[in-house]
Amino acid sequence: MDAARSRASGSRSASHLISRLGTFALAYFEERARWTAEIATRVPADGPVASHAPAVQLYHSFPTGPVDDPGTLGLRHDYPAPITVDGSNYPSVAHAYWALSVTDPQTRLAIAAAETAATARALATEAPRREGWEHARTAVMTRLLNAKYDQHPELAEILLATGDATVIYDDMNSAFWGDNAGRGRNWSGRILELVRSELQAQRAGIFRM
Repeated sequence: MDAARSRASGSRSASHLISRLGTFALAYFEERARWTAEIATRVPADGPVASHAPAVQLYHSFPTGPVDDPGTLGLRHDYPAPITVDGSNYPSVAHAYWALSVTDPQTRLAIAAAETAATARALATEAPRREGWEHARTAVMTRLLNAKYDQHPELAEILLATGDATVIYDDMNSAFWGDNAGRGRNWSGRILELVRSELQAQRAGIFRM
């Protein structure tokens, strides 16, 4: 009889403990939900996770010269928008990128003077690359694109007009720089979005021009 009473008492104690734990858990999650809701009202939202604007596709092109209204064609690296970087002049971002990638000064000059961006790339392909280039190339491209849109305000306006759109850059020669139907890493598109964000920050007065 005593053993039975002991078991019954133990069962009631266990049930009471489980009930209390359930009450505590419910109170905890209710308090957590209230706290989360209060935080959401106190802290401004950082912004949307997804873009509002539809994606912008920059298809591979073969520009032969500047045009009055290039549209998004003007955002391509091979678009003929001359830039000056560290005292050197280049016909386009692509020319500058390939010239800076090689070690030989004479080859660098030949690339800078190439008639087209495709020719510039072909010359660079045959020349030794700078040591560590694969680690520096994204920083180099960022610097060149900053120079392009700083020196060509009309093209900066085209880039800014894309809003917060994802920029999909087509590059049949590189799965690193191009998106290439989702098979590439789209670093060109990513850096264009970064440069666009910097331009937007300047326009908003967050940074000095």
